[in-house]
Amino acid sequence: MHPTLDIDFGLPDGIPYSRLPLVCCLVAFILTFFVTRTIVRYIRSHADSDAPRKWWQPRNISGGGGLHIHHVVIGVILVMVSGVAMVTLAVDGGVPEFTAASIVFGIGAALVLDEFALILHLSDVYWSEDGRASVDAVFVAVAVAGLLILGFNPLSFFDVTIWRDDDSVAARVLVIGTAVLTLALAVIVLLKGKVWTGLVGMFITPLLVVGAIRLSRPHAPWARWRYTNRPRKMHRALERERWLRRPVIQAKLWLQDAISGMPKFPDDKLVDQELDREIHAAPAPSRDPGKDAA
Repeated sequence: MHPTLDIDFGLPDGIPYSRLPLVCCLVAFILTFFVTRTIVRYIRSHADSDAPRKWWQPRNISGGGGLHIHHVVIGVILVMVSGVAMVTLAVDGGVPEFTAASIVFGIGAALVLDEFALILHLSDVYWSEDGRASVDAVFVAVAVAGLLILGFNPLSFFDVTIWRDDDSVAARVLVIGTAVLTLALAVIVLLKGKVWTGLVGMFITPLLVVGAIRLSRPHAPWARWRYTNRPRKMHRALERERWLRRPVIQAKLWLQDAISGMPKFPDDKLVDQELDREIHAAPAPSRDPGKDAA
């Protein structure tokens, strides 16, 4: 049984209620377009300003190595997440039209993610080292879809059954408290740089507990805030990272080369280069508040 929204959205008489999702989609599309244009214009008009930025002021998003993250990347991620969510939440898996649309969505998603590195770098890096970002994106999509097919729920911490069946304050507080605690653990895990643990942990909650307790990855924000003044802990994090990442890097490089059409087992020199590129200590936090705000 699926819950319904008993809300009057004020749709015109000529528009049936069944088209509410399409109406909401159109409204969200228009609003997002104009808000995005406004933000981009604001950022461009203040690009040459040396004045410190407030925390709430829009600014460009940058990744590692000065890579500029364009909002098309955010759009692709949102389209993928919402598309998979709609396919997963299909009321009846036996509807042929919906199944056909799901197949087309899967084909389109594969074509887009195969060029994710092009979208990220705005350059044809398909056969270069940066082109491996496309393979990473495909890995994430396959992992999430596989967990959903196996019946894992990304909101497993939110017990909808208790919420519906028990109206007592204690039950509601228990559910909300568990959800808040789990989300807090997920944030800690992500701040520790453990993206895969955080991703899978949203489906298998005990992984979040393990990820939150263990050492942070040395380049993560958590290490930057808490390990830069504790050299022994940072050294442990670096050593542990190299030990854990070596077999992962070997398998990753082999699989990426295999998917790219050149299957070969990577030599130790290439693995060491990849480890040196990926593993580094986080820089100490800046003590200049004006610099942090810029």
